[in-house]
Amino acid sequence: MQSYLVKGVRQSSKKGSGTANMFQPGSMLDMVVYHNDLKHLQIIKEFKWAFLYNYIFMDVVKNCVALFMMELLTKSIKQPETNAELFYFIENNLLILDEADPAVVANFPLHFALHLGRQLGFGIENNDDETKTILDLQAGIFTTEIPLHGHYLDGRLATATGELLELENAVSIFRIKLNKPLRQQLLKTYEDFYIYHISDFGSLKTVPVLEAVLG
Repeated sequence: MQSYLVKGVRQSSKKGSGTANMFQPGSMLDMVVYHNDLKHLQIIKEFKWAFLYNYIFMDVVKNCVALFMMELLTKSIKQPETNAELFYFIENNLLILDEADPAVVANFPLHFALHLGRQLGFGIENNDDETKTILDLQAGIFTTEIPLHGHYLDGRLATATGELLELENAVSIFRIKLNKPLRQQLLKTYEDFYIYHISDFGSLKTVPVLEAVLG
């Protein structure tokens, strides 16, 4: 996670407006930068598209999902150190989202939130079976008994979470059948899961938007 200063982006000229377009949330850029460990703001010397999406910036629903992903990442990643595995996880998910059909996009925020947690080291363990049907949200495991703290999922909400965890690649999540109320409840629950595990996480402004646009 790094902060950069980009000169000329907010200029009213045609060049300035075109440059600003390249810095939309989720953009993939190749950059040459001046990096100084003693400074909070780094300087970008050169930048160009590394990949230009076909749909994310034009499709309202996909753009909302991308904004959710970026907000979740911004609130979750606290350290500036390199993490190549995490980067390629994010990059791969953005590429899948760009080309995904509506059935995949509908479940995409849920799948991304669950698997990002695992990337960050506090994800839910995929240990559900016929006997372990209760998801303990504090412990992050499936269990046989309702926890005393009261933060848990059961029924279809728990089984859907297990199904989402089982599918590593988001391309296949169209197989998981969820209606709008179930998606909304799961999305709010996963947000609470992040709030519990990350201090000063706050609330996600993109969640109400997703609840409105995802069918």
